[in-house]
Amino acid sequence: MNNDLAELTELNHDYVASVQNSDVKRFDEILSPDFYCSNPDKSLVDRAAFLQQTAKPVTLKNLTAHDVKIRVLGDFAIIHAATSYTTADGQQAHGRYTDCWAKRNGKWLAVSAHVSR
Repeated sequence: MNNDLAELTELNHDYVASVQNSDVKRFDEILSPDFYCSNPDKSLVDRAAFLQQTAKPVTLKNLTAHDVKIRVLGDFAIIHAATSYTTADGQQAHGRYTDCWAKRNGKWLAVSAHVSR
């Protein structure tokens, strides 16, 4: 389990960094084919739509995750975290996310995300 926790900690870091940097390539590596995301605007997008929206430059800056809680439940894991960031107009803002991961063929892949701001 310690290896899973270390791997999920790194994947969580990569996920947040990929949001900040519009890193479609990294998301393509870590998202499962059946991935879905609930966006802050209440839309639900599949993997293809998520990659399309990720390709657009983000307007927020200094995105960081904190209060990260990783729960490993066998070959399934849930990551809960709070975020802080700076909006395009320079305001400090906060949000939360919950990401679900499944271990498939020995590799952790994100299967679901829910983001609120």
